[in-house]
Order: sequence, then C-alpha cells, then structure tokens
Amino acid sequence: MSRRLSLKLFWISSTPLHAKQSAEYKKTGHGVPSVDATTFHPLDLTTDTLALKKAIRLLEGAYHQLSSILAPPQHTVMNLVFNYNWACTGVALRARLADVLDHHPEGLGVDKLAEAVNLDKIKTARVLRALTLMGCFKEVERDIFANNRLSLILKSANNTGCYARLHSQDISKYAGVVYETMIDEEFSRSHEEGIKGNYYEMIKNDEEKRDDFHRAMLGQSDMMGASAVLHHYPWGDISSVVDVGSGIGAFSTPLAKMFPHLRITNQDLPEVMVQAHSAWEKSAPEALLDSRDAPVVGKDVYYLRHIIHNWPDAEATTILRNIRKAMGPNSRVLIRSHKTYQTDLTMWFALNCKERTLEEVKIIGAAAGLVLTQVYDLVDTMLIELRIAQS
Repeated sequence: MSRRLSLKLFWISSTPLHAKQSAEYKKTGHGVPSVDATTFHPLDLTTDTLALKKAIRLLEGAYHQLSSILAPPQHTVMNLVFNYNWACTGVALRARLADVLDHHPEGLGVDKLAEAVNLDKIKTARVLRALTLMGCFKEVERDIFANNRLSLILKSANNTGCYARLHSQDISKYAGVVYETMIDEEFSRSHEEGIKGNYYEMIKNDEEKRDDFHRAMLGQSDMMGASAVLHHYPWGDISSVVDVGSGIGAFSTPLAKMFPHLRITNQDLPEVMVQAHSAWEKSAPEALLDSRDAPVVGKDVYYLRHIIHNWPDAEATTILRNIRKAMGPNSRVLIRSHKTYQTDLTMWFALNCKERTLEEVKIIGAAAGLVLTQVYDLVDTMLIELRIAQS
C-alpha cells in the first residue's frame, strides 16, 4: 500500500464520519472492505445504499476542504491540473487490462500483461502504477500487478466500466476544447444548441456505439445509486407508470421486479424499443411491461430519467407540456435530476445543456402548467415530483 494512500486511510479512520460509514458496512456482517480486497463487498451490490452515500458525501466534502486549507495553494492548484487519472483509466479500459488480470488472481508480470494487450511494458507499468496509487489495481510485487475491488469495475463486462470508457474516450475530447467554445464568435453565447448535432442520430446506425451507450446508462444508474428511488418513493400506492425515454429498461425492469403489481409502459423511439424487447425477454419476462412510441394517457406516474437535462429550456418545457396534456387529474411527473457538478459539466461539454437547479425545474414546470409538490434527496440525484397546477 502506498504511503499517500495509507495517510488518507489514517485520516479517514480517525474522523467521526468514518463511524457512520463503518456502521453501514458492519450491518452487512462483513465489516469495512480492505483496500486490497479482490471481490466486491456485499454493500457494493445492494440497491439501497442511501445512508452510506450520505456519509460519503460529508466525508468527501470534508476531505477536499481540509486539503485545500492545509496544503500550500501552489500544491493544491497543480494537483487540479496534474490529475491524469482519467487518461490512465482510459488506457486500462481500452486495453482491457482488468480482463487479462482476471485470469491471474495472484498477479501477472507487467511484461506478460503488456504482451497480452500489445502495449509497451514500461509505459503499461507507468499507467498501472499511477492507478495503483489511487487504489485501483494493486502491485503485489515490483512490476507484478493484480486486480482489486476497484479495478473489477474496469472489466469489459461491467456496465459502470462502460460508462467510464465513454467519458475517458469521448467526453475528455470535448472538455479539451471548452475554452475554444467559450470564445467562438458564433456559439460562445449560445445556450440553445441542445442535441442539435446530433449525438443520438450519430449512434442510431452504429450498433456497437448504440449498445455501448445503453450499457453506459445502466452503469451510470449503478454508479449514481439510482436504485434508491425504488426504496424511497411510495410505489405501493400507485398502479401505473410510464417510463418516458425508457431506453432498454434500466429503471423499469428493476421497478417491475420489485413491484410486480405495477402496469409499466416503456416509451421511446421505435428503434430503441426493438432493443428493449430483447432485453426484457432476458431480464424480466414475467413483468407487466408494455411499450409505446407515442404518448400514453391517464397513467399515475410519468417518470423522466436522463431526459430533461438533454434539452434547452424551450424544448424541455415542450416535453413537460406534452406530458401535461396526457396526465389525469391525479397523475404526477417524476423527474430524476443529477446533483453533481461533474454531471452538469458533462452535459455542457457533450450537448451544451445542463443539470437544472430546483428553482430552474420549478420555472419550466410552471411554464408547462405543473407545480412542484415534493423533492427526495437521493445524494447524487434528486427525485422531483410535479403535479398539475390548480387554477
């Protein structure tokens, strides 16, 4: 274990916040995971980790604030620009290093590892060592590397790894020219480009990219703890749900399994529905799922996940207004919105859109004839409930 990582762990373990996290891990009967663990902890695969996420939110905020206060400003600022973890992670993902190491649980020499993926062994070792310092992979002996709990995410079969590859390979390119877009004479003041361009049209006829995108959305849901909404909204009190822009069912499939009484309609583009049917047959053949590519009238809940943030205000208002037309008097709209600045920047870099604040959601909702009635804090995301405004 590196000295830097050891110091971090020492500080973490000495804080009151550590007690909150430890308590959540101990509830599983397995204790706190080791940094060298080679399997996932049971809590890693649990659908409701809201209490743990709230403790981690406090811990990460405290850690970064403490570092910025105690470290010299020169050191802190250069750390901001010296963060090449995304580049090293991208190499590991594209070369499938974790896949190779999965066959060698005791470790594999970097010469054989590099040969297996057709990369230079010295450069491969430098990439792995940089990631090892961050707790991803472990160097069991000099130049002998093995997987650990973090690097398992980078295996090609892991959906969150797919999401990470999308970011390290594509979003990083957009981020690299963000200043140029801010001074461009034609587009620098624009906030209305949305998905004109069009990323979804680009992947429409590329089966590999389309499959990667849908897998990445599943991975994003895992990373954001999206399943918490299954546990912290009163689904037992409703009977029908429309998953607007459902994709292949990242939300509706687990919802159907947990609440089999629900009548669920997945709504998306026709070509997406073809993929979705295949996914449902494999993962939830018993579920009461329907599919449409047109508005569905009079359902209890209209659920929007990863939809509104794709569009500028005018188009987002139009989407909500069209849903408002389909709603019954007791229907409600649920918008799952991201709360992290990283996701907000991702939407800007990729689509010139944004994650909206609560006040901004209220404004476009009001323009569509809807009023905010409740907000659920799910840490990385929030669930916003809107109902028809009473005149």
